[in-house]
Amino acid sequence: MNIRLITEENEMKTFSKYATLSRNTIGRKSYEEKCIIRTDFQRDRDRIIHSKSFRRLKHKTQVFISPEGDHYRTRLTHTLEVSQISRTIARALRLNEDLTEAIALAHDLGHTPFGHTGENVLNEIHTGGFKHNEHSLRIVDFLEQRRGKNGLNLTYEVRDGIFNHTGNVLPKTLEGQIVKLADRIAYINHDIDDSIRAGIISQENLPKDCLQVLGSSHSERINNMIMDIAQNSFNRDIITMSEETRFYTGKLRNFMFDRVYLSRKAKKEEAKAKYIIEQLYNYYLKNFDRIPSRHRNYYNMNDSSKEDIVCDYIAGMTDRYVINLFSELFIPLPWDKY
Repeated sequence: MNIRLITEENEMKTFSKYATLSRNTIGRKSYEEKCIIRTDFQRDRDRIIHSKSFRRLKHKTQVFISPEGDHYRTRLTHTLEVSQISRTIARALRLNEDLTEAIALAHDLGHTPFGHTGENVLNEIHTGGFKHNEHSLRIVDFLEQRRGKNGLNLTYEVRDGIFNHTGNVLPKTLEGQIVKLADRIAYINHDIDDSIRAGIISQENLPKDCLQVLGSSHSERINNMIMDIAQNSFNRDIITMSEETRFYTGKLRNFMFDRVYLSRKAKKEEAKAKYIIEQLYNYYLKNFDRIPSRHRNYYNMNDSSKEDIVCDYIAGMTDRYVINLFSELFIPLPWDKY
């Protein structure tokens, strides 16, 4: 029995005419035999979940660098919230939930230690610049290894959704467009939650008109945003919000930039984080042989510069690993430890 074929037939019968059917995938860079149980998008999802880069997300910053407390979001919990929101929207619109989930789970694999602070530092000091969406694609195409080969060999549609989940270009599939909006819904709302917990803002600080339209509580806002997308995107060839919801979502996001993301209190550790990454980057350029051989062996040195290899190495680190490494390399041990 070929269960995959049954699943693909069910997609044909039940999905919207605008859905991306698994059987119609453009395919992978390298040919592979089809699985008899899973569709291609299901296989992509599983490869992402089992990757080392996915596991490292649990120790990478979302907004607050090394927060004290167990309930602050990490890059992994953010990813799971984006996945949940994306799947809800995809199911409501009768689109491909498996494709949506695969894109959502992989969209932030390329984030650096210390969140956007780390991304901005590497973008400043690395010759080739650095963008986390580009690095996410580099991870699934090259840095992750599967069966002794570089890259996960994901489908075109998943790779497109990963690369275009941020910026001004829309993903080519509606499933990718869902993730692009779900990412914003997730981080605006959970960052409000974390910022209130951290004492940076209070519920009373939030713009009153935004709360009146979007909802006064975390769950109410997410529910209303999802409902708005479902109602305005059903049986359409684009994923969109109503003009009103889009306006107040944008206003709430601008509020978060002014009061949280760029605030002195929230970013009090940013200068330290920037210094750590700069020092490690320069150290490994001068001491390239100190990069573990298992990392250097991924590369054909004719294709990748030392700068690229150093950048890849640092970008893959977790917050706690990069702090411990900095301490090991630059902070002397007390005399009684010798």
